[in-house]
Amino acid sequence: MPVLAVDVNVLTAFGAGILSFLSPCVLPLVPVYLSLVTGLTVGELEKPEPQQLRRIAITTGLFILGFTVVFVGLSLAATGFGQALNEHQDALTRISGGIVLLLAVYLAGSQILMMPSVYREVRFAPHLERFGPFAAPITGAAFGLGWTPCLSPTLGAVLALAATEGNTLRGAYLLIAYSAGLGAAFLAVGLGLGRLTAPLAFVKRHARAITFISAALLGALGLLLLFNRLSWLTAHLETWGRDIGLGWLFDQTG
Repeated sequence: MPVLAVDVNVLTAFGAGILSFLSPCVLPLVPVYLSLVTGLTVGELEKPEPQQLRRIAITTGLFILGFTVVFVGLSLAATGFGQALNEHQDALTRISGGIVLLLAVYLAGSQILMMPSVYREVRFAPHLERFGPFAAPITGAAFGLGWTPCLSPTLGAVLALAATEGNTLRGAYLLIAYSAGLGAAFLAVGLGLGRLTAPLAFVKRHARAITFISAALLGALGLLLLFNRLSWLTAHLETWGRDIGLGWLFDQTG
């Protein structure tokens, strides 16, 4: 696969991480998670002392590391499966597209259907006080292992995309990019919770619309995979980039 195509996939995975953060299953719990991993109250997070910013950055970074390890582990399994079917890569890509489409429908359905038996949340909840300085990464790992109706479809779509890579390292890159998008949002909110109160409130008010938009984007990705047209998108992106004077970027990555 050309380097440029991989870059598009990585960008897609990064954006999926941000969308996961904005989902109604994650965003409302962000202050709780930040308070849990930093040991600070929500009030302290909103108006942190200068010396507390370093603590917030370090503990949130360890939290991000925890779920990144989990997600990369899942990517190794996905790409391992893809490598085992390397001779059937075209079929695997189309099957992955079908899976992504189903995940998009599932995500949209979470805002329409009220079925607790289908749209439920299961989380591993360790007693964090036992782990001392390791509490933050363990909390991150617990977050990564959790099932939520909004996070898992987006994560599943990235895993399906990783399975089509046929290369363990490139598949890991996708999940690192996904974790980076999700983690960057966590870190930004952790360091600026007080200043982001209004934007976060806006996102919460429009959470249903954001979920439908996320489902539509997942659906578009699923169609591209189903019809094996991701390279077509890459070619058009390169043409568009060159038309606006960004040819140097593609020359460097190609």
